[in-house]
Amino acid sequence: MTKGQKARAGPLFLGIECGGTRTTFVITEYEPTRYWQGKIGPANLRLLSDAQLSRHFHAISKITPRPATIAIGMAGARTDADRKRIRRAAAKIWPGIPCYATNDLETALEASDNPAGHPRFRHSRKKPPDRGQSMEGGEADEIATIPRVLVLSGTGSCCFGRARDGTTAQVGGSGHILGDRGSGYEIGLRSMKAVVHYYDCDGAWSGLGQRFLRKLQLNEPDDLIGWVRRAGKDDVAALAVEVFDAWAARDRIASGILEGAAESLARDAVSCAIRLAKPGAPVHFVLAGGVLIQQPPFAKKVTQLLRRLWPNAIVSPLKRESVWGAVELAKR
Repeated sequence: MTKGQKARAGPLFLGIECGGTRTTFVITEYEPTRYWQGKIGPANLRLLSDAQLSRHFHAISKITPRPATIAIGMAGARTDADRKRIRRAAAKIWPGIPCYATNDLETALEASDNPAGHPRFRHSRKKPPDRGQSMEGGEADEIATIPRVLVLSGTGSCCFGRARDGTTAQVGGSGHILGDRGSGYEIGLRSMKAVVHYYDCDGAWSGLGQRFLRKLQLNEPDDLIGWVRRAGKDDVAALAVEVFDAWAARDRIASGILEGAAESLARDAVSCAIRLAKPGAPVHFVLAGGVLIQQPPFAKKVTQLLRRLWPNAIVSPLKRESVWGAVELAKR
């Protein structure tokens, strides 16, 4: 699909998801038989000035056709003021085009598929209004008879849910200093603390500690002190892979760390669900993020805990890129 394309079956919908690693965007017709997808650099709302935000959106507008509506989910968007910032910047680049602004949690939740064949889920199949017409709030909303809770664990972590009446709940999302329970960052950090603690107490450097030194190309345990002072959040989170490998090899320290991480994620997800549904009511938990998607045994453990803590839990992984959730929101 190119900017100069003339023959189209209907209006185009632009979904944008801005994250700390990259920005992904998709523009498509209502039925996505044809679509165009692209990626540019990262964008966290709290790290951008208004001018930088406008330039970021301008880069997308230069390589996409003019859409009928837009939905933008951005990392760092938490308040009404944040959402207004996004809409103001979008209005400068796409004047006169309706824009729905939200965070990247809502787009991920919206991208989740319903459990195959589950009778409690229904979707509205109404077509969007013609270009220029307005749509009443909720007219074309998805009709879901049970709440959904996104359980996200990647570099950071957060749980975000929505009930049938539109009520939302969030647990986590406060960043790696105040939050990120069960995230790749916390797994990496807690594991480094653990190997250093056991080294101090026992005088023996553990197998997990040896994995860290090999990964980081360090010579001795004390070298970790200097490394962690310079390390960024992503650097620490990258050590989680070593923890999972050690867990597969039955490492005692790794096992304890990951048991705790799985418990944190499951309990945070249930805390979110309690605010959206009556105890025992069905809830759909959607697993997302690199830690849960790329580590199936860990996702299985979180799933088992969710089903134990919430007996009517329906648990499934997020099977498509969360930018498609932004597309779904744009269609409304």
